[in-house]
Order: sequence, then structure tokens, then C-alpha cells
Amino acid sequence: MSEKTKAVNEDEKRQRFKTLRTVISFVITAVCLLILCFAAMNIGSLKVSAGELFGGLFSGNLSDNAATVIDLRFPRIIISMVAGASIAVSGTLFQAVLKNPLADPGIIGISGGASLAAVLITAFLPSMFFLMPIAACCGGILAFVLVYTLSWKGGLSPLRIILVGVAVSAVFSGLSSAFNSMNGGNMQGVAAIVNGNITMKTWDDVYMLLPYAGIGLAASLFVTGGCNILSLEDKTARGLGVNVSRLRIVISVIAAALVSVSTAVAGVIGFIGLIVPHIGRILVGSDHKKLIPFSALFGALVFLCADTIGRTIAAPYEVSASIIMNIAGGPFFILLLRRSKKYV
Repeated sequence: MSEKTKAVNEDEKRQRFKTLRTVISFVITAVCLLILCFAAMNIGSLKVSAGELFGGLFSGNLSDNAATVIDLRFPRIIISMVAGASIAVSGTLFQAVLKNPLADPGIIGISGGASLAAVLITAFLPSMFFLMPIAACCGGILAFVLVYTLSWKGGLSPLRIILVGVAVSAVFSGLSSAFNSMNGGNMQGVAAIVNGNITMKTWDDVYMLLPYAGIGLAASLFVTGGCNILSLEDKTARGLGVNVSRLRIVISVIAAALVSVSTAVAGVIGFIGLIVPHIGRILVGSDHKKLIPFSALFGALVFLCADTIGRTIAAPYEVSASIIMNIAGGPFFILLLRRSKKYV
């Protein structure tokens, strides 16, 4: 057997292994998400069996326990999964745009801008509550433009974007906390956004989140090829006839909108947009046609897991999912920062 034939066979084996690993990763993540969903439904003082729950849904004759679970736990579970998927995909898109695995919507200030806009609507225009996702999108996009503008110094340095983003995020978070404190911390809507608390969410919040997040997640699937192109050198991409600047703007707007809508409903949740894409690249590779769908699935699992841990670890009291993610994500970010020689 010639050396060339051996090389071809080895390459085919590697490709089959990668494909198998990708399929297994998707299947295991989906199964874990289903198991966690059922566990989250039954964690607490009320217990319902799958037969009792789904039988009641189809027959319309729900027991009191099943009705309580549907009204109180289902919205929380759905919001956790949808917001987790949106934030994770947003992080994946931002990392593609910035060519920086350290980029995260929370770290670079996007979540802070969206949070401040949502807080302003909640505090001063509560009757315009239905416009909160749009206001949050505007706040997130404004924060992104501000970070880019302040980071520009004869070019864009990934490290400078991170540092400016941290500063901008701190300012926005401080303003949001100030509005909460000015009202004695009694404004539940403001406090929930600031603290990343989804305890009291209802079906109205689900109906507000789903359309916007659905559109954003669907749009992200249409830019997977563009994300792959951005992994090339800009000169190479332009040589292929791609308008790199316009592509970056389009992907950035989608990413900012996704995390902003999630922030408006679930509050500021850090590190999901950092951790999930990084683990996704290890499991399914860097091809965004696989990475973005996997990030959505894995992000839903991570957020739901964080929320479930938060409401059980100190029962009957709760620890918000944002605190759980900060505890888990901080060390991960430090580890990634130490291993990344290219950017620091």
C-alpha cells in the first residue's frame, strides 16, 4: 500500500470518527436535556408522573398538582431553555465576528446595555412592557457600537475589545443596580432583570420571548456559512467576493438581538456565551453549520441545569441561575485566558 493511499485511509478514518463524535454529542445532549426537563418538573414539593401530566394535557382534565406544575414550572423551564440557547448562539456568533474565543456577550458589554434598556422600560414605562424586547435589542446594539467605537485605535485589538467591554458592562450594570436601589429594591421586574432571576416568570413572559428568540435563532442558521468565511483571513474572504464588513454587521446584529431579548426576560446571565461555544468546538468541531445548532442545544441544557441547581441547592431558598453561572464560568474564563497565547 502506497504512502498516499495510507494517508487517504487515515483521513477517511478521522472524518468518520469526527462524524460519529458529532452525532453522539448531539444525541447525548438531547437525551440529557429531556431527562433534565422531566427532573425539573418534579423537583420541589409537588410531584407529578409523566402519565398524569401528559394524560391531563391531552384529556383537558388536569389534576391540581399537574395544573400548578404547568402554570409555575413550565414557563420557567421553557424560558431557561430558550434563553440559554439564544445566549449560547449569540456567544458563538460574536466569537466568529471577533475571531476571539474569549468573546462573550456579557463580558463585552452587550448584556449590560440590553439590561439597562429593559430596566428603563420596566421602571418608567411599565405600560409599554410589550416593547421591552425591542428596547433591549436597541440597548444591546448600542452597547456593541459603543464598545467597537471606544476600542478602535488604528484597528481593533481583541484584547482591547474585551477590556473596554468589561468597563462598559460595569457602567451599565451599575446604572441598572442604581435604578433598583433607588426604589428600595422593591420593583420586582427591575430586580429580576438585574439579578438574573426567573423565579416568578409566567406564560406571558414565554409568549414575549419565544417569537423574538425564534426569529433570531432561525436567522443564525442562515449565517453559518458566513461565520465559516469569517474564520478566513479578510483578504481571502474578499477574494471570494464577500463583503466582509457587511457580513460582520449582519451577524453582529443577529447576535446582539439574541442576547438582548434573552436579557430582557431572563436578566443578565454571564459565561454561557463563553463556555458553550468552546465546549462545542471540542465536541463537534469548528464548522458553524454544526456548531451553532449544537450550541443552541447545549446552551439550553446548561442554563436549565444552572437554574435547577439554583433552586435545589439551598431549598427552600433559591440561588439565581446567574450566580451559579458566575461561580462556574469565572474559573473557566481564567483557565481559557491562561491557555490562550494568541490573544493576550
